[in-house]
Amino acid sequence: MNPRVLVLCVASAFFPVAASADNAKLTPAKEADIRRLLEITGAAKLAKQIMNEMRTNIRPLVMKALPPGAYRERLVNLFFERFQSKMDAEKLVGLSVPLYDKYFTHEEIKGLVAFYETPLGHKSVEVLPGLMAEMAQRGREYGETAGRASLTEVLAEHPDLKAELEEAAKRAQDK
Repeated sequence: MNPRVLVLCVASAFFPVAASADNAKLTPAKEADIRRLLEITGAAKLAKQIMNEMRTNIRPLVMKALPPGAYRERLVNLFFERFQSKMDAEKLVGLSVPLYDKYFTHEEIKGLVAFYETPLGHKSVEVLPGLMAEMAQRGREYGETAGRASLTEVLAEHPDLKAELEEAAKRAQDK
């Protein structure tokens, strides 16, 4: 896959495009409450965390997508430096406003603000990023275990494929 296309695909999954003009009816009061909700919930901090995780998760994919060579490490480092310089957590938060407007009424936004201003709401903001990270890690581990078991079973059931895989690995190693 073209590395440029890969990066664009992955980035678009993490950073949604701003909503269309259909949300032109957003009132200043609702927008202010949405921005308050985003502030209370630490959306900017979360956006920065996502950008850092994206860099960590995409880096191996970009490296793998580029042909081997001494240039590759430097190119990827420079790309991510430039990419990070163009990413603004506050702008990402701003992109969320039309989405909150789309999915929540003004009354619901007010209810969320009220919740996140409570002690339980504060605790939720504190623990949810770590909780989500742990859930993602456990999900990856679960997926890896299921993947290894599935491949082992398929290769046991299809010795011809196992032999082809071993031969391909040997050819790749000889190069």
